[in-house]
Amino acid sequence: MPFATTTLPSGEAVPTLGQGTWMMGEDRNRASDEVAALRLGLDLGVTLIDTAEMYGSGGAEKVVGEAIAGRRDEVFLVSKVLPSNASRNGVIRACEASLKRMHTDRIDLYLLHWRGGVPLSETIAVFEELRQSGKIRHWGVSNFDADDMEELNRLSRGGACQSNQVLYNLTRRGIEFDLAPWSRERGMPVMAYSPVEQGALASNKGLAKIAARYDATAAQIALAWVMAQPGVIAIPKATRLEHVRQNAAARDIPLTAQDLAELDNLFPPPVRKRPLEMI
Repeated sequence: MPFATTTLPSGEAVPTLGQGTWMMGEDRNRASDEVAALRLGLDLGVTLIDTAEMYGSGGAEKVVGEAIAGRRDEVFLVSKVLPSNASRNGVIRACEASLKRMHTDRIDLYLLHWRGGVPLSETIAVFEELRQSGKIRHWGVSNFDADDMEELNRLSRGGACQSNQVLYNLTRRGIEFDLAPWSRERGMPVMAYSPVEQGALASNKGLAKIAARYDATAAQIALAWVMAQPGVIAIPKATRLEHVRQNAAARDIPLTAQDLAELDNLFPPPVRKRPLEMI
């Protein structure tokens, strides 16, 4: 059975489960385990990898480069530029450095990590230059709230944005009030970072009760819930091989309407606007 995908505004299909790399690349003594985890994920068909120049001060991108060596064409590669590098010259330098660290000639989706002081119009213009030169295939943003997305959409070429990566999980459902519907209306996927709340949901007793029906873990139920949301891509980080396998297996958990109702009772959806949350 093919793995679930969602579609970018460009029309390209991307997996609804990826591999995150936040906090990877910070200790060379752990690098071999991190590379092995990412490679196992690829073996299991988890072919979207998300990273950033900020993670490990470039160390995570180096880990990714090792993991995808010889397998680049299998991977949908996502990275991010810091807002301090979001000027025209800054983006070009940062992108070149990311490409070098990952030993690749292209990034599939390049995101502005969060808003900073550089005008969005300047950042978009250089993203478009990089796209036309083939160094990036698509661009998007991260940690943008609904008002930020509206502003972006009004700018020249702002409608070329392909995704918005935000904090989203069962305990952080604020985007469902406005940002998620806004994105769905435009066919723009949301990428959910920390979909298991950095492991905190793995010990939730309510989730464990539902998990028992599927011979699964609480973390797998939390992850399956994120992937069940329309137009959402989950990007959990895993460095233990067991967790990589569990994350991949969560794709096959068919949450029922009863499960989803129970989860709404345990973790109520928002009834009013909430400020965008970040970690």
